Amino acid sequence: MLRALLLSAGAAAAGLQVLHARRNWGATDAEVAAVLPGDDLVPEPAEQLTMAVPVDAPPEAVWAWLVQIGQDRGGMYSYDRLENLIGLRIHSADEIREEWQHLAEGDRVVVVPRGYGPMPDGYAFTVARVDPPRALVLRQAPPEHPWNGVWSFSVVPDGAGGCRLLSRARTEVPRQAGLRVATRIGEPVTLVMTRRMLHGIKERAERRGAPAAS
Repeated sequence: MLRALLLSAGAAAAGLQVLHARRNWGATDAEVAAVLPGDDLVPEPAEQLTMAVPVDAPPEAVWAWLVQIGQDRGGMYSYDRLENLIGLRIHSADEIREEWQHLAEGDRVVVVPRGYGPMPDGYAFTVARVDPPRALVLRQAPPEHPWNGVWSFSVVPDGAGGCRLLSRARTEVPRQAGLRVATRIGEPVTLVMTRRMLHGIKERAERRGAPAAS
């Protein structure tokens, strides 16, 4: 029994390490090293994950989907069934809606609704910067949140009519050991769900490439 538990723990640790090594999924070395909007909001020492996908659509088409994100807006374009299995009530849109096309600094992007069992206050990011169609920076910081970090999205033209969609999570290394452990344990979920989110936006932008009407 003890041997089985040790083997299971070892396999889980190995899996976490493999996913940690993929923390920059899809991003080039140059993209990983680049300074992106919002990086300056989180001081060193900090950890960051950079992920990217190529999109065969203009930046404006990508932005029209990106700006809609949020539990009470256009959803997260990720694994809705998994998110709803734990009661998050997220439904990703397959249409561009004018009422979701506007975000301003100070607005809130909800990822966990209020009243959710384990997190009764919910969880939301504050919009720190909006630069359509180039960059969206979401902020979390104490005392509202345990982590001091940003979740940023950058839409970079590729010179051929398409673009690259980048997601960066940059978080100040917490002093508390418990938060450091929680960060590492939660990292695989972040990686898998964010990768699916980027592809969800990519699929929608490429399928319906026309940007939303202004």
